Amino acid sequence: MLPDQSLAATAVHAWTLNLARAEKVFLGRSDEALREPIAPGKNRLVYLFGHLIAVHDGMLPLLGIGPRQHPELDALFLTEADRNTTALPSATELTALWRDVHGELKAGFDSFSPADWTARHTAMTDDEFAANPLRNRLAVLLNRTAHMAYHVGQCALVAPSE
Repeated sequence: MLPDQSLAATAVHAWTLNLARAEKVFLGRSDEALREPIAPGKNRLVYLFGHLIAVHDGMLPLLGIGPRQHPELDALFLTEADRNTTALPSATELTALWRDVHGELKAGFDSFSPADWTARHTAMTDDEFAANPLRNRLAVLLNRTAHMAYHVGQCALVAPSE
């Protein structure tokens, strides 16, 4: 494997490892278990689950993979704070959304060459990218991987799923 291939593969591997950790936290929990706060007065698991789905869904157009699959999640999990709505998707619905978004992301990641990872993401212009080429697709992947790891770390305060 060439060094540029290794770097891109390492970043995708880190994403995949953190995704598996998140799945251990969220998938298979009941609606009741997901409604538990991670600590008194803090976000509930259901909110963090939906939040990660919405953020990851936003990666699809940002990385040039395709359109958002579930922009309706933004109002519930990005714009509003937890507990500002009672109309939340069920555990089953969130799991289906999770699988949908991450299936699309995986297909996109699998199609990228190392050079694709170093290309600009869609939230910046060619001029902005010329001024700062480190703001690329790989940087987005690394940032979102750290974001996911942060929230999974918060969930460590909750008892493991049965």
